[in-house]
Amino acid sequence: MSAKHFVIVVGAGPAGLAVANAMSKQGHEVVVLNRDIKFGGLAEYGIFPNKHKLRGGLRKGYWEILTRSNVHYFYHFNLLPGFSTRSFDMGQRVAVIGIGDVMVDIAHWLSSRKRVAEVHVIVRRGPAERKYNPKEIRAVCAYIDQESLDKEFARVGARMEAVGQSPEKVRSEMREEFTKCEPPESQTQMRFHFLSSPKRILTDAQNRVTGLELEDTKLEVKGADTAAVGLKTYYSLPCDSVVFAVGDRVDEAVGLPYKNGLFVTNPHRTQNDPDDSLFQAYDEAAGSILPGVFLCGWARKASEGLVGVAKRDGEWCSEVVTRYLADKQPPTASELSQKLQQLETLLKGRQPDLVRADDLIALSQMEQQEGQRRDIEEFKFPTSEDMLAAIRKNKPCAKVPASR
Repeated sequence: MSAKHFVIVVGAGPAGLAVANAMSKQGHEVVVLNRDIKFGGLAEYGIFPNKHKLRGGLRKGYWEILTRSNVHYFYHFNLLPGFSTRSFDMGQRVAVIGIGDVMVDIAHWLSSRKRVAEVHVIVRRGPAERKYNPKEIRAVCAYIDQESLDKEFARVGARMEAVGQSPEKVRSEMREEFTKCEPPESQTQMRFHFLSSPKRILTDAQNRVTGLELEDTKLEVKGADTAAVGLKTYYSLPCDSVVFAVGDRVDEAVGLPYKNGLFVTNPHRTQNDPDDSLFQAYDEAAGSILPGVFLCGWARKASEGLVGVAKRDGEWCSEVVTRYLADKQPPTASELSQKLQQLETLLKGRQPDLVRADDLIALSQMEQQEGQRRDIEEFKFPTSEDMLAAIRKNKPCAKVPASR
């Protein structure tokens, strides 16, 4: 296409990179701003460490996008607390809230890496509403206490039947899912607590976790789905730590219109497919959209923590952005160059370590070399500062590694 626009994508996860892919293929000048040094988002940091082949395949596609001549990648800086570098004492009894793939990864880490005694999975709804991928559960199903699971079905069976669910059928389906379990690496016991809503974390005088207060729930049919409704009866589960394997809020500090954990989108539907309004940022106070500002992936709908779902959302958003740009006057080549230079100057002023794609190529090569030296499948520098130090030390960048 001859009309080249200047498109800024904030976030280099699956959704953001799907937008960068589509927009750059159309010939637009695309800038990708990322808060992490490495790109990939969920695809880089949300996939269990031993899934090298899966991450490698995703990286290969992302490298191809980010090394295009009209795509400019910049690591800005991450203002989030450095929790990833802190050491947490999980104890021996860990409560994990949620029943999706994030729960599976956390349970996998707790059982195979931390080797805790017990993992308790807390589920607000019932076993029929489980969200994990049946293939993913194979990583932890060997740890599941089957006798405890049978007792749990007996405990919640009547509440399942009240909404037309068959406990026997659901239990049989779960048994089928547990037939190809990976060999266990510890004695960890994994137990489920269905129709239980976390209400309060219990602590001792030193503010250390001692348990989790749970409220019994029942199911109510809501259209084609079910919802959990509290029964006002409570029980306590002793535990040493609590992990929330769910996430349902965006970062309201970004500055976009925000309400109830989400950025606000246009409430006025259009006739387009995909519907433009679902991706348009909207200012309720002014009663109007924010022209040229679009939301996709986690920014549009938090908790959709699946790479494929986020990618699809980015592709739909790209169609909406394309329609928006169709009647907009494109900048001249000189104006495009000036905008890019202004942005780079601004970012340099705020963050001296401005990491680009070339720097990541060099970093990737250094990590590969260190992995070979240690004779391990994959090596990663553990902290952002370690990565930045390596990049500073090796500023001249080499060619894109073959393994990308």
